[in-house]
Amino acid sequence: MAKTAPVSEVPIGLKLKQLYELQLVDSEIDQIKILKGELPMIVSDLEDEISGLNVKINKVSSSVSEMEKEISNHKTNIKTSEDNIKKYEKQLDSVKNNREYEALNKEINLQRLEIQLSEKRMKESAEQLKTKKLNLDSVKERLEAKEKELEEKKSELEKILEKTDKEEAALQGKVDKLRKKIETRLLHAYDTIRHRYRNGLAVVMVKRNSCGGCFNQIPPQVQLEIGLRKKIIACEHCGRVLVDDLIQEMEA
Repeated sequence: MAKTAPVSEVPIGLKLKQLYELQLVDSEIDQIKILKGELPMIVSDLEDEISGLNVKINKVSSSVSEMEKEISNHKTNIKTSEDNIKKYEKQLDSVKNNREYEALNKEINLQRLEIQLSEKRMKESAEQLKTKKLNLDSVKERLEAKEKELEEKKSELEKILEKTDKEEAALQGKVDKLRKKIETRLLHAYDTIRHRYRNGLAVVMVKRNSCGGCFNQIPPQVQLEIGLRKKIIACEHCGRVLVDDLIQEMEA
C-alpha cells in the first residue's frame, strides 16, 4: 500500500489543486448560507405584509362603522323633521293670527330643508360607504391570498431548509477531508484571504487574462508562471491565489 506524502512534500501543483477544490466546496457552502439567510426574509416579508393588511382592514372597518352610524343619524334626523312637520301642520289648525301661522310655516319649511340636506348627505355617505365596502372586500381577498401564500411558503421553506441542512453537512464533510490534506501555513493564508472578502473567494481562476476575483489584467509572463504551477502566485492587486483554467484537469 502506497504511503501518502507529508503535506510539506506535496508538489506545488497539487497544493494549488487542493486549495482550488477547497475553494469550490467552501463557495457552495457560502451559497447555501446565503440562501438560508434569504429564505426567512421571504416569510418575514409576507408576515409584515399580512400585518399591514390587517391594520388596513381594521382602519377601513372602523371607517365603515362610522359611515353607517352617520347614515343612521341622517335617517334619525329625517324622521325627527318629518315628525316635527306633522306636529306643526296639526298646530296650523288652531292658529289664532297670521303671525302664528307664518311662524309655523317657517318652521315647516325649515324642517323640509333639513330633510333635503340630510337626504343629500345620506346619499353622499351611502356612495362613500359603497366604495369603502368594496375596498374592504378587496383588502380581505388580498389578505386571504397572502395568508394562503404564507402557509405554502412556510411549508416549502421548511423542506428547503431541511434539504440544505443535509447538503451543507455533506459539503462540510468534504471540507474537513480537504483541509486535512493542506498544510497549516497555506490554510491560514487561505482563511485570512477568505475573511477579507464578502464573496469568500481566496483562490480564483485566471479568465480572459484577468484575475477571477478583482478582474484586473494579469501580465502574460505571470500567466505563464501560473500555468507552470512551480510556485504559488497571488494577484498583485487583491492578494487572491491565482490558478490556471486547466487546474481541474490535473491528476491528483
